[in-house]
Amino acid sequence: MTDPLRAATDWGEIQTGLWDGAYGGEPGLEYHGTVWVCALENPSPGRTVRSLRLEAKSEDPLFLCGVTAYHGRENPLRHERLSLYRFTLPKAERKGPWDVGVDLGLVARTFSLPPFESQSWLSSPTIGLGEPRMAADQDYLYAEVSASRDATLTLKNLKTGSQYEFDLGRVVPGQEIEARARGPRIKVLEPGKVWLHGKVVDTSTGRPTPVRLSFLSMEGRYIPPYGHRTEINSAWFQDYGADVKRAGTSFAYVDGTFQIELPAGEVYLEMTKGFEYEPVRKKLRIEPGQRELELSISRFADLRSKNWVSADTHVHFLSPTTAILEGQGEGLNLINVLAAQWGDLFTNVGDLSHTPLTSSDGEMMVWVGTENRQHLLGHLGLLGGHGAPVYPMSASGPGESYIGTPLWNNLADWADACRKREGLVVAVHFPYPTAELAADVVLGKIDAVELWPTGMSEHFNSLRFLDWYRYLNCGYRLPAVAGTDKMGAWIAAGAYRAYAYLGQDEFSFANWAKAVRGGNTFMTSGPLLFFQADGHAPGAEIRMGAGGGKVEVRAEVSSTIPVHRLEIVLNGKVVASRDDNSGTRGMTLREAVPVSGPGWLAARCASRFQSAGARVAAHTSPVYLSVPGQELFSAPTAAYMLTLIDGAETWAKNLATRPDAEQFARALKVFSDARERLHQRLHKHGVAHGNAGG
Repeated sequence: MTDPLRAATDWGEIQTGLWDGAYGGEPGLEYHGTVWVCALENPSPGRTVRSLRLEAKSEDPLFLCGVTAYHGRENPLRHERLSLYRFTLPKAERKGPWDVGVDLGLVARTFSLPPFESQSWLSSPTIGLGEPRMAADQDYLYAEVSASRDATLTLKNLKTGSQYEFDLGRVVPGQEIEARARGPRIKVLEPGKVWLHGKVVDTSTGRPTPVRLSFLSMEGRYIPPYGHRTEINSAWFQDYGADVKRAGTSFAYVDGTFQIELPAGEVYLEMTKGFEYEPVRKKLRIEPGQRELELSISRFADLRSKNWVSADTHVHFLSPTTAILEGQGEGLNLINVLAAQWGDLFTNVGDLSHTPLTSSDGEMMVWVGTENRQHLLGHLGLLGGHGAPVYPMSASGPGESYIGTPLWNNLADWADACRKREGLVVAVHFPYPTAELAADVVLGKIDAVELWPTGMSEHFNSLRFLDWYRYLNCGYRLPAVAGTDKMGAWIAAGAYRAYAYLGQDEFSFANWAKAVRGGNTFMTSGPLLFFQADGHAPGAEIRMGAGGGKVEVRAEVSSTIPVHRLEIVLNGKVVASRDDNSGTRGMTLREAVPVSGPGWLAARCASRFQSAGARVAAHTSPVYLSVPGQELFSAPTAAYMLTLIDGAETWAKNLATRPDAEQFARALKVFSDARERLHQRLHKHGVAHGNAGG
């Protein structure tokens, strides 16, 4: 699947994994007719055939291309069911490379597998996160073959030229056959298979429930349910069906029922449903003749019953119906699928005219919005707007808009248009790209910022969080949400998500957006994190006395993946923490935090484990602290923001492809308006721009 393409038209056919020429001719060539091969059985096997006479039965012409004799036990043209063979390679030649061929049949697939240690796999604490890719085990090579029982399978070492032959008629289940002394050995695996009707039951309701699951053979080979891919293409804009590949582990989304063909004997199951269900890893015993398979999954927590909802603010390419299934399988309540422009490619635009899609139980909702993008100024998620979409979706820059497109809009224009449509404006994958975001934050255009714990930073020491802290420290209130920016099967919807508390409101998009603006949210890639300061939830404001005082804070985390550290941050600095070096699934931190002036408090936690290349972590939105007569302000941050604004304006004036004069003047006004507001704040705090600091 990862080989270079011969032509741009190859990709669709390559995904089928086969080309059998059943319709005659060759791909790309004119049809020239079909040559039929017919096996004529000798009606008297004990007699020698000395001649063959063909007699015409009609006036139609018949061309005989050739005749050959075949001495075998079976019809040479009839292939048996696909069988899996394992070659045990000779020690002296393990590195290969090897080629597998068959004279009377087809080799469907050859592959190697990494070592599969079932006991360590079963006991791993990172269920659902996927196992990292390991080097293939060089002891074995596997081949899936459909062939006649009389076929000869050939194994050839392309480096040494060594060739070994195996009579498939002699390869029987339970025995390992050697080609010759000290040569490779062959064994047929999984000789007995059963077709199963599966069901996954939620133990709290007794009803089938959607999940993400994976079956593995004894050797660690992925076995998908029917209708799902064996080889998942995890590159950009390839597989965007109901499959996902996390690290090196493949999964399928099922709606609570499925059908699958499994080998009789031991198989292994991995199954998850978001962050509020106990993930499952277990060994199963499949019996010959078995027809039903019932599995169960149990809740770890139930935040929805307390009127929290979880959302992925940023998903691409999925159809809304597939997004419903994947959202249910990941325990989400809301997925925002974002239509977008990628040069001359437009995705999900055909879904924009349709109303939001809701699951039958009303607990999973998909809204199609837009991601409006400019390659340097920034990207915005415009979520949940009513009426016509906000066009154009991209401006002035290849990679987003097409070549030569002018700066029709800046981000502020898009944000205003979204709010007129009663939508929510999110700075997606904050702060990248970052040029105009500073101006938009100053002008109050951004409703929330989209965060995720990228990289290996256990303590949030990355630009993503540091920039957020800078803006918060300058008095700008920006709630945290989270989205995956899913653009392929390499990441699951909701791998990064935000929980928002609805209070007494019922679940709807409008009430979710209201909750996000209110700020009682936390972003997470696994842990469930709750925080209060003097009994106030995130988003609230605590009015302090003139001299400040102490604030009683409480943070509590629970997680199916062990966490190692829980922290309280005041204005971006850690003021209280608790560690568990061995990792724990639950932790509480209480502290009396001294506060001397205005600011903000929040909680964050982190695990040493990773999820799709990012830390398993969580961060709450802030509780805000106000002091009479004082304003939260940071002169160095103001100078930093002015630098970004100046740079964005310089780019627009000198390098942007210009629209008409009126539109261009409106685009530039955003920078001058934001600069003026920052200068006013600097003067208010007695700081000249040149003395603001770095």
